[in-house]
Amino acid sequence: MLMKTILTLLGAVRPYYGWMLLGILASFVTTGSSIGLLVSAAWLIAKASLQPQFHELQLGIVAVRFFGISRGVLRYAERLLSHGTTFRIIAGIRSWFFSALDPLAPARLSRFRSADLLQRISADIDSLESLYARILSPPLNALLISLFSWLILGRIAWELALTLLLFQLLAGVVLPAASILYLKGTARRLAEVRTDKEAALLDMLQGMAELTLLGRIEEQKAAITRLKDEELALQERQARIERIQEPLTGLCMNGAVLVIAALLAPLIASGALEGIWAGVILIGVLASFEAFIPVPASALHLEKNLEAGTRILEIIEAEPEVRQTTKPDPLPATHDIAFRNVSFSYPGSSVPVLDDISFRVKEGERIAIVGPSGAGKSTIASLLLGFYPPSSGTITSGGKAIERLDADLLRRSIATVSQETYLFADTIRQNLLLANPEATDDMLKAALSRAGLPHFRERLDTWAGQHGMQLSGGERQRLAITRAILQDAPVMLLDEATANLDRITEREVMEKLFRISGMKTLLSITHRLQDMDAFDRILVLEGGNIAESGSHEELMAAKGTYSAMWELQNRSRPALLE
Repeated sequence: MLMKTILTLLGAVRPYYGWMLLGILASFVTTGSSIGLLVSAAWLIAKASLQPQFHELQLGIVAVRFFGISRGVLRYAERLLSHGTTFRIIAGIRSWFFSALDPLAPARLSRFRSADLLQRISADIDSLESLYARILSPPLNALLISLFSWLILGRIAWELALTLLLFQLLAGVVLPAASILYLKGTARRLAEVRTDKEAALLDMLQGMAELTLLGRIEEQKAAITRLKDEELALQERQARIERIQEPLTGLCMNGAVLVIAALLAPLIASGALEGIWAGVILIGVLASFEAFIPVPASALHLEKNLEAGTRILEIIEAEPEVRQTTKPDPLPATHDIAFRNVSFSYPGSSVPVLDDISFRVKEGERIAIVGPSGAGKSTIASLLLGFYPPSSGTITSGGKAIERLDADLLRRSIATVSQETYLFADTIRQNLLLANPEATDDMLKAALSRAGLPHFRERLDTWAGQHGMQLSGGERQRLAITRAILQDAPVMLLDEATANLDRITEREVMEKLFRISGMKTLLSITHRLQDMDAFDRILVLEGGNIAESGSHEELMAAKGTYSAMWELQNRSRPALLE
């Protein structure tokens, strides 16, 4: 799994290899100019101490000026390339992630907690911004500097190059490897703790009223505190390594200088090397470790990135429940709906929710699907909208199988009013424009009036609140109706649209829905039998099968399941016993 994550992440940034190569070369040249500045300055000082002729110092003077100026220019260019490459990579990863995420909604994503998804979408992707700047670039830059240093020292004495290699391996390989071993599993646990903490915080905020009423608020706070304490402990474990990495790198650097100085002494004493070069070489060795200072920290970021990459891949590699066709058929001109021998079981379950059901809704027909909770009514809506594929059988719209149609166009042709109307934490205007982004204010106001919200016409810029909590249940449902009006789709799907409303409000809402549906195809899924005589046909769903079918009058006369349900819901309640 580790190697798979690495290869996948490297594949994701493949389009930016050119930019990355330029950035790494810029880092190498920038570090080289820093080394060149120190080495040339050391040579100039050492040479000047011998009081030579001025022309003998000119090369050193020019070198110091060149490296001094180029160092600043190259550093700026390196930062510009590095940041530009990082931003390109993170933008590409986000696009790659969301293009894979979109087909998974809503069926596959329902298996993840909302806090976990948020952590993966935000924190995990954000952590990948260090993939190039802190993981790939520093080790490669250090490798190039090492090769350059070995070549130069090897021409003087192989013992010097071998010694430098030893200490650079300690700083660039052994120290990072030890950090990885010490921190093994820390990033994974930290991600889990953060997800649990975010979920607990979200639960507390959304369930504050219930927790307060049940006297469990302190218990929830204590759980969050425990998670926060564990998060801090894990962060301290990572910080502990970060604090000692630079001193240990410095120790390797000083060790290399001391050993190489000891090796230089006999070379100078024997006359094999001019004494002036001793300080130059030692300064060069010292400066070469500049490239190794960020390398041990790469180990810490590597574990974070691999864990983030693994969590992201769990989503990206998930198989969509519905495979979109690459060459969809055009949307049909007619909008009759047909289910033919459709059976369905939810993923991971062998129990059929729908069992070989067949029915047809003609264009312009009003159909109600009723039945007790758990009968499979809402599953029909999910299948019609293409959220799940049927286990067997065919669903058609206008005579064409829906899997052959463009899913987005199919859903735009069906205006849905569901039991849980989601309103974003934004203004009423922005929530309505989701249905029709090109709608004018006049269109919004007209739709609000038709939906029974004339007093909202002057409140378009009113904040709806989190999940629309600034509005009543009836107002939220009417806003859902307003969306359906603005969408102006040929098919209207009502999925328990009035389940959370009182009887009076329910009647008002249904009257509005019947009025605006006009000649549209109307499919209403409900377990509350009110105004059933307004439908052309009623399908009674029971145990995943269509138990009865007919008009309200026909089903009442049949004295079957529908009749029993209707009488149970509409008979007068007996007086309460005192």
